[in-house]
Amino acid sequence: MDRLKEMEAFATVVDQGGFTDAAKKMGISKSAVSKYLSSLEARLGARLLNRTTRRVSPTEIGLVYYDRARRVLNDAGEADSLVTSMQSAPSGPLRVSVATDFGVNHMSPIIGDFLSEYPDITFNMVLNNRFVELISEGFDMAIRVGEMEDSSLRSRKIAVTRKRMIASPEYFEKYGRPEKIDDLNDHMLLHYSNQSNGNVWKLTAPSGEKRHVRSAGWLTVNDGQSLLNAAKSGLGIAYLPGFLYSDALARGEVVEAMPDLPEETVGIYAVYPQGRFTQPKVRALIDFLVAHFDQCGPL
Repeated sequence: MDRLKEMEAFATVVDQGGFTDAAKKMGISKSAVSKYLSSLEARLGARLLNRTTRRVSPTEIGLVYYDRARRVLNDAGEADSLVTSMQSAPSGPLRVSVATDFGVNHMSPIIGDFLSEYPDITFNMVLNNRFVELISEGFDMAIRVGEMEDSSLRSRKIAVTRKRMIASPEYFEKYGRPEKIDDLNDHMLLHYSNQSNGNVWKLTAPSGEKRHVRSAGWLTVNDGQSLLNAAKSGLGIAYLPGFLYSDALARGEVVEAMPDLPEETVGIYAVYPQGRFTQPKVRALIDFLVAHFDQCGPL
């Protein structure tokens, strides 16, 4: 006989307190339930139920077996639900928090393609330059640039971006260009306050040595585009991802501060709450973004 069916019959008898109610619950005959129980006890070589004319109750061994059987049955049910959800079309509201700079430059242009592919999803993108609390603030996922600081969330890298120090040509004409990393301490640095370590620049020296530049800076902003504008205006040196400064660099509005330093890359991540199963709509967006940015290379 089917072992899982035997377990289900036994657990249902215990839950319902008798064979008649268990048969109704399972949608089978009382004799079928009894046959499953007899087969189970014969296979295990143990009596699992005390049977009297008034009631049915588990034996001591039966109680131990019930706990394990119920866990197995619950896991089997969850496995079935997982397969069903994976095969169902992604649908429903999808609320996503996205770093403003990345959302404007790279998410907004492709949302139409995503919704065309998944018309049953309603998309709510919230542009925000702070790390939102996903669960308490009602977000299904978030797109974050940089190191993952919250280990309670699951994450998947969807893209990488280059990060370089840039400033306007006028700034370097006025203050000179830093020739080595230590020279940065004598320059006006523009910091990004969106992350706790925004005033610490992680750089790699030509020798390969990892260096940390710590400076209070004379301007701190929680918006990357504002930092780029400040750098273009000659206010100092900013350390920004390539997707922000690449156009300005191509137009000559900014130049690299230390182009000979090894290139730094930063991950861009989709983050979402921990759980056994990822919602189909969340998985659909993550897979879509990974496929899209794989074709783009570093941003």
